[in-house]
Amino acid sequence: MFENLTNKFEEVFSSLKKAPSLDENQVDEGLRGIRQALLEADVSLEVAKDFIEKVKPKALGQEIIRSTSPGDMVVKIVYDELVNLLGEKNNDVNLNAVPPVPMMLVGLQGSGKTTTTAKLARYLENIKKKKVMMVSLDIYRPAAQEQLKSLGEQNNILTLPIIEGQQPGDICQRAMSAANLNGADI
Repeated sequence: MFENLTNKFEEVFSSLKKAPSLDENQVDEGLRGIRQALLEADVSLEVAKDFIEKVKPKALGQEIIRSTSPGDMVVKIVYDELVNLLGEKNNDVNLNAVPPVPMMLVGLQGSGKTTTTAKLARYLENIKKKKVMMVSLDIYRPAAQEQLKSLGEQNNILTLPIIEGQQPGDICQRAMSAANLNGADI
């Protein structure tokens, strides 16, 4: 998801950087591309609109610093506004809490939760040296459970066995018990 967003932003920024000067139409066109990229990355319409509304006046009213192109200034404005939106501070997850530490990834269907879960689990095991148990709560898309199980097997990461028809709350309780029994940290 982030790779796709980055690629879309780079396309927009590339066209803006080529222009020796930017008029309102060019800025509007670039911001439309940014808005579209945000929406395709499952950012809510309200957040995307608000973001563009904050960037546009800054991009149009920006006094260009010597030796910096107008396109580069727009890139900086977008970057600064993204940092402002997402927060400057990096909040780490306390991996040293009493195990097992529950973590949950949520998102729209098709947004990459299952593969991201496996990548995150592999990172936590290989880099952070934590034992991870992956669990799928997606009872509406059984293929997601099978996909997570398969990714776990491929990467030698513990997964909670699937019990057909079990509800998410019950899966969570069983997962915490199984994680304790298997010595999982996360």
